[in-house]
Amino acid sequence: MVDFIDRVKIYVKGGKGGNGAIAFLREKFRPKGGPAGGDGGKGGDVILIATGSKHSLLDFKYKKHFKAQNGKPGGGKNKKGKDGEDLIIYVPLGTVVKDAKSGILLCDLTEEGQKCIIAKGGRGGKGNAHFATPINRTPRYAEPGEEGEERWVILELKLIADVGIIGLPNAGKSTLLTKLTRARVKTGSYPFTTVAPNLGVLQIDEENKITIADIPGLIENAHKGSGLGYEFLRHVERTKILLHLIDVSDNRQIDPLKAFEIVNKELKLYNPQLMEKTQIVVANKIDSLSDKDLLKELEKYFTAKGYDFIAISALSGENISKLKNLMWKVYREVSPRSPSFS
Repeated sequence: MVDFIDRVKIYVKGGKGGNGAIAFLREKFRPKGGPAGGDGGKGGDVILIATGSKHSLLDFKYKKHFKAQNGKPGGGKNKKGKDGEDLIIYVPLGTVVKDAKSGILLCDLTEEGQKCIIAKGGRGGKGNAHFATPINRTPRYAEPGEEGEERWVILELKLIADVGIIGLPNAGKSTLLTKLTRARVKTGSYPFTTVAPNLGVLQIDEENKITIADIPGLIENAHKGSGLGYEFLRHVERTKILLHLIDVSDNRQIDPLKAFEIVNKELKLYNPQLMEKTQIVVANKIDSLSDKDLLKELEKYFTAKGYDFIAISALSGENISKLKNLMWKVYREVSPRSPSFS
């Protein structure tokens, strides 16, 4: 299983600018040619580029220091030194970049090909040709190249998905993702089956699709670091819709309404704005429910609260088609106005 890494700290340094040259023309037919030292080349920049071909920050697990190429020094006959090559680093879509010391947001890379210079290369020094004056016609000094910017930065990945599936452990999130998108997801009847977000795509038709993320199970005090929820709550922030899955089976370990309240409380404590997102309440595991009156009570309760409600069995596939239709209907309604947080 490939490691999923969504937060790393790396060191970046722009290339040093090349030194300016001290040189003089010494040509047969130009005895008074004067100073001719060229400028140094600019140091390369360290540039991040977002790409959909990467889905984790795994590349930075062992390599944490990145430095762009230095600029070359200037030469005689006013020849400018070659600029240092930029260092290009590819990161997944949804990567947030912050200065490690100040916490200042440097960039939020959400679009394919989007670029961000996180460490600028130093300016090349001026050659002695720039410093000739009527008083000093043969200056014997030039500027040194400037050092490139250097800093430690935090790279934090927030998955870009239209829909996030949330719920307590064992609510059936991974199984539902598999049914909706045919994604290959590890499933099992024990806590924290999912130890990393999983992505899948629900193909509506030839032109339309919905990207779905299965967010690892939240528990009480997840916002404080309990369980796995704290590590992955950030991935909920970019979603447009939340599928809130609750276990209604006969062997459930917690009351469905209590389960719903626990997860929403954790969302609110982590980021109050998450409560503005549209939620579809999905009662799962109806294939293992004998008390059908419970579904009527839950539907009445959530409908009164303004939530769309649907009962399904992710395992057997019951009502999955209805859920897909509901998701597409809600998606079209909320997509233009859905809040997105950085």
